[in-house]
Amino acid sequence: MEWNDEVIVQLKALWDEGHSTAEIGRRLGVTKNAIVGKAHRLDLPARPSPIRRDPDAAPVRRATVRRVEGPTLPPLPSAVADVGTDFPAFARAPAAPRPPVTARPVVAVPPPAPRPVPRPVMAPPRPVVAAPRPYGRVVTCCWPMGEPGTREFHFCDVPSEPGRPYCEEHVKVAYVKVRDRREDAA
Repeated sequence: MEWNDEVIVQLKALWDEGHSTAEIGRRLGVTKNAIVGKAHRLDLPARPSPIRRDPDAAPVRRATVRRVEGPTLPPLPSAVADVGTDFPAFARAPAAPRPPVTARPVVAVPPPAPRPVPRPVMAPPRPVVAAPRPYGRVVTCCWPMGEPGTREFHFCDVPSEPGRPYCEEHVKVAYVKVRDRREDAA
């Protein structure tokens, strides 16, 4: 939509009449959000809240935040405070006495036993396999037979038709012409 002078005059008039942004959007053929954005860019006066409040009810009071006097963070460690006097007075706290450090008993740990060096394992010779089939080309029929998850489940495995995933018999079942389906339905 193009915001020409005529449309902007209509928008301002509808805005001054107090119509909702959704109603103005319907009348001008644009979305509510387009109206809100254009009104903001035109610096039109803010709309009252759409939430209706009881005028006789007491005003809603918000919780006030109490301000704390002085610092709200713990003082810096004495090592940092002793670096210079650029810190405010509250940051220069006296060094707190540290608890004495007790020595832990030293336990002698025997060195780990040397690991045996693994011998290289010779892989069994690979069986001779036919040349890999080209990507995307199915060589045997992929028609599932039996119930999946049972021992009897298998695939047809008859050589497939060129360019098709199924053998000649299963192609007739899988690929049915549209007019054949119409004749079956009649």
